[in-house]
Amino acid sequence: MSSKTPKEEKSRLHPRNKNRSRYDLGALVSTVPELKRFVKPNKAGAPSIDFSSPIAVKLLNKALLKHYYSIAFWEFPDENLCPPIPGRADYIHYMADLLAENNAGNAPLGNNITCLDIGVGTSCIYPIIGVTEYGWRFVGSDIDPKSLAAAQKIIDSNEVLKGKIALRLQHEPAHIFKGMLKPNDNIDITLCNPPFHASIKEAQKGTRRKIKNLAGKKVKAAELNFSGIANELVCDGGELQFIKTMVLESAQFAKNCCWFSSLVSKEAHLKAIYACLKEAGTAAFKTIRMGTGNKSSRIVAWTFLSKKERLVWGL
Repeated sequence: MSSKTPKEEKSRLHPRNKNRSRYDLGALVSTVPELKRFVKPNKAGAPSIDFSSPIAVKLLNKALLKHYYSIAFWEFPDENLCPPIPGRADYIHYMADLLAENNAGNAPLGNNITCLDIGVGTSCIYPIIGVTEYGWRFVGSDIDPKSLAAAQKIIDSNEVLKGKIALRLQHEPAHIFKGMLKPNDNIDITLCNPPFHASIKEAQKGTRRKIKNLAGKKVKAAELNFSGIANELVCDGGELQFIKTMVLESAQFAKNCCWFSSLVSKEAHLKAIYACLKEAGTAAFKTIRMGTGNKSSRIVAWTFLSKKERLVWGL
């Protein structure tokens, strides 16, 4: 493995992302009529959504899933994290590109591909997009039984998802892969949207900044506009510690998975993550840039398999 920083791709929405263009609000309102009351002119006078409202954000994402992905039922408690669909779809598309490297350059389709979503949550969003876009199978893990119950209801209520997603409860919250990966499991990709913050106070600070940017107003106490309860947003040591734990534990399952991956929200964390990846003995790792609107993010993916092992993976 070279000591050079991994090559990073240009930050933009993926070419296969269904939401690269401006939202067709007319079509989305027709799909979910409740969304209409949150449509209002932006500063330029064009119709837009009030992104500072958690209710508006959730209705918008419900409409996107119903209109573009044929997901008719997507219900979960309002206090749980509501993921932004375009950004989550980008993650899936870039993982398809990663798998395409060993598939003659073509994104693999069908249920021969199995993914593990760490922290599947109530919304079940990564499995939903992976199943509807590529026909992949998923295992979704979570430490919260209530989250898994909500996710299971979504699976059971949408015919396209049935038989494609298995949910597993993580009984040991200190672990990530232990207890979730079985000895005979062969996982093509793991995905994770790690808890970003080290404390609720830090999460609230970030939300106040976001609402100021979205609505142009200061707020002392902010409701999280993408919602999210504590175990979805906060962990000891925040994002960096969670990812470091994930990397070191992944080494114990080096031959069970072709590629491990995680979102990384903070650019400043990359140097420490790269150091941890080298310490863990990875064979290769890379950073993939993503961007949605004014938000920049990135995926870090790593593998313990040699290039030759990756070429014959799954054959």
